[in-house]
Amino acid sequence: MSRPSLTPRIACLEDAPVLAELWSDVLRRADRSEQVSDIELVIKDAAASPEKRVVVVEYNGQLAGAVFLRMTTLSPLNLEAAVQAIHPRVFDHYRRHGVGRTLMEAAASFAEECAVLHVSTAIPQAARDANRFMARLGLAPAAIYRVAPTSLLRSRVSTQGPQRRGDVGRSRVLAARRSLRRTRGAEQIPLPEHEDPIAPQ
Repeated sequence: MSRPSLTPRIACLEDAPVLAELWSDVLRRADRSEQVSDIELVIKDAAASPEKRVVVVEYNGQLAGAVFLRMTTLSPLNLEAAVQAIHPRVFDHYRRHGVGRTLMEAAASFAEECAVLHVSTAIPQAARDANRFMARLGLAPAAIYRVAPTSLLRSRVSTQGPQRRGDVGRSRVLAARRSLRRTRGAEQIPLPEHEDPIAPQ
């Protein structure tokens, strides 16, 4: 029996429909044709940049997995160079056949080509098998990437915290009114009449 063939290569535009299916849960919410168009733009952009690469792996001639590679920095604040392996993904029926390892090998090769010392990856936190796989390859967790709609974040930060700005303004108004009432009350209290001092005898 012949050994299965694993072949990594650079993605081409013809791969876009299959990649849209592979990455469907991480693409923007749109119909499939728009998602395919998005992937085509990603492939074109990567082809035009020496710092980006979309790598696919074929298993016996069929596209089995893919990863988006990008040379950047470890973070916007830590300017040490790093290669990001974003959403390495393998179709379910091709798992445990070495496809994921081949994708990450491509990430390591790209980092070596760019003379970059670090490789990072971004995968869903809930993907337990993928996270265990990355841990076995030596990639340690460094951060949790969280996302929220802007409107939700605005509503939460507006209702939480020690005191909202509007509450501060109302508190100042109430304090001023109390101070004014105290002042008026003091003005209405009759002051005792002062007696003339007793002249010395």
